[in-house]
Amino acid sequence: MIDFLLNGQLRHCAASPDTSVLELLRDSLGQTGTKEGCASGDCGACTVAIGKADPDGNVHYHSANACITPAHQLQGQSLVTVEGLASGDALHPAQAAMVECHGSQCGFCTPGIVMSLFTLHEEQRRAPAPLTQQRLEAALGGNLCRCTGYRPIRDAALSMGDYPHARPAWLEKCTDAAASLTSPPVERDADSTFVQPESLVELLDERTRHPEAPIVAGGTDLWLEVTQRLARFPRVVDITRVAELQVIEAATLDDGREGWWIGGGVTYSRLEPLLAEYYPTFAHLLHRLGSAQIRNRGTLGGNIANASPIGDTPPVLLALGSRLWLAGPEGERELPLDDFFLDYKRTDLREGEVIRAIFLPRPEPGRHLRVWKLSKRREDDISAVLGAFGWRLEDGLLCDVRLAFGGMAATPKRAIAAEAALEGQAPSTAAFQAARLALARDFQPMSDVRGSAHYRQLSAANLLERLRLVMAQETTDAPREVMLHAYAH
Repeated sequence: MIDFLLNGQLRHCAASPDTSVLELLRDSLGQTGTKEGCASGDCGACTVAIGKADPDGNVHYHSANACITPAHQLQGQSLVTVEGLASGDALHPAQAAMVECHGSQCGFCTPGIVMSLFTLHEEQRRAPAPLTQQRLEAALGGNLCRCTGYRPIRDAALSMGDYPHARPAWLEKCTDAAASLTSPPVERDADSTFVQPESLVELLDERTRHPEAPIVAGGTDLWLEVTQRLARFPRVVDITRVAELQVIEAATLDDGREGWWIGGGVTYSRLEPLLAEYYPTFAHLLHRLGSAQIRNRGTLGGNIANASPIGDTPPVLLALGSRLWLAGPEGERELPLDDFFLDYKRTDLREGEVIRAIFLPRPEPGRHLRVWKLSKRREDDISAVLGAFGWRLEDGLLCDVRLAFGGMAATPKRAIAAEAALEGQAPSTAAFQAARLALARDFQPMSDVRGSAHYRQLSAANLLERLRLVMAQETTDAPREVMLHAYAH
């Protein structure tokens, strides 16, 4: 059973472990305002807002794709759908602005757009700030509209603050809602098939007893097995409540490197402020990795454990020299991320093990990072090729060169031969020519719908040439602050 608030009303629902929020709304609760479009988290027609109470009793909402969010993750939380926004005859500012600015035609995508605007409006109420073009794109980047185009929708977003502050009465009663949300969950049956452990010990015990049960965090990849391949999961283990997997803590490794352990269940949205401060190019990549709905749910640990050769974050972490902290029934261990990926979708995880945390090193003085992603769409698309490059310059020579690629092999992989061609060399045309030739020894990519083998090989070589040009620019006339930071394009 699932106990949650739906537009302020307590609901008590039964659902199979592989039920999505969208299925629960439309099939079980008769709430059909939330639409199904792509069923893969791309179009945003199914966008809803999910709220959780903080220790002070305030409920904070984030946008999510209902089509790929497990329904059981609503336990103890507040779900807001488009049906709940109006207060009698008074429309919510997000709705009123969409009407007045003619932001809807066929209306299929409109509920999802309104819900994204609702979460943006809530953000503005909590922490007023200028509504820049960048913030607008971040809020609406996961919502497609084939009819209206985005100008009237943008106008609606910019004018929300001009409308009366009409929030539904139930939404105003945050204290009462928070009391319901923070109350202990209903005692679950011993044979519950959607398991939500709250500690690492409980998680490892469940993994030992049911190793066949898939692990879900954000569901941004796993749930596509349900929506696209019609898979059925008789038992699911949800890690979103495991306290040890939700921490971001400063640490120093035995080799003296400083950085942070990022819990395996930390979402991209929670990680983004840290990356924005220390690795701007990595933070920028997150916006190309997925929409706000995806970043609010997807996790760094899930992107690594999935072991996709076209996952966006592993090449960057390889270029940074990250490490993994693994936990299992036989204890805990660390290993370099370089040793984790063994073959296509095959990793060094032992039976019953989970990724407890990922080590993100603190940037060293003089260390550079560049990340470039090639995809058919600029945002919210899967990579054809992704290159991540880390290096230092000492006395005009390249040191600690790490070149990592996604989309070029069966796993995310470093270009060892190309690295060797650059290590200890000046960043000259000849050195980079040797590195580009060495890529043929590092990779023999495959052809698929995202790009031919020839395209991938040529693109990887061109990214190295781009890197040479960037280095040439930086060593001649770039100001120091540009040299110390990296910006993705």
